Formats: sequence, C-alpha cells, structure tokens
Amino acid sequence: MLDGSCLCGAVKYQVEGHLGPIVCCHCSMCRKAQGTAFATNAPVEAARFHITRGEQALRAYSSSPGKWRCFCSICGSPVFSKRESHPGIIRLRIGTLDSKIPARPTAHIHVASKAEWFEILDGLPQYPGFEPSR
Repeated sequence: MLDGSCLCGAVKYQVEGHLGPIVCCHCSMCRKAQGTAFATNAPVEAARFHITRGEQALRAYSSSPGKWRCFCSICGSPVFSKRESHPGIIRLRIGTLDSKIPARPTAHIHVASKAEWFEILDGLPQYPGFEPSR
C-alpha cells in the first residue's frame, strides 16, 4: 500500500499495489499545470486508487477535451489526472506520494515541446511525443 497527500494534507489517498511506469512529461500543458520543467507521472488502475480523506476538497479542471487535472482546492497541489478515453486509469503525480518507492522514471516524453532552459542529462530514453508503448 502506498500513501500520498497534497501539500496541506486536506487530501489523502492510498494506492493498492505498484505503480505503472513512471515518466517525465515535458509537454507545455504539464509544465504550466506543475509550474516546473516537467511533470512526473505514473499510471494507476482507478480501482486501486482510493481517496481516504478530503474528497470534497478535490477539484477538476478540464485542460483539454476529455482530460481532467484533479487538484486540491485548498493548496492547489496537482494530485492526478484522468482521461475519458481511459476510464480505468488515473495518472498519479508522483511528487504527492508520502511512501518511499523503489521505482524510478523510465523515460522523458513530449520532449519536442520541452522548456528550452532545461537540459535532460539522466540518460533515460527521450521521445518527441508519447512513449512508443502508449
């Protein structure tokens, strides 16, 4: 079981089992939503993701047709996103985890639109769009 929360602690969640592959997304929308060079996300089956506190504090922003970015309405922490086209999957924002995890990022995606001021130096695969397996 993995535990996580938003910055202020109003929203808490648990993930049963392991995360899917962790990727760093450099698309302009993730950069804007996170306020950083990239977002670090992992897919989780929605049935294994449980809000344990503060569900009423969660808000969703429709950033593009069929995609919602879910965040704490009190502190603004992005917690996860979900897509209408993949109803059984959420994309968890890894930075909100409180539990330690052994997994590490596997790739950088959408590097064709990455911030020009950030240089990727970690040696992970880089893809101009989504990773080939998606």
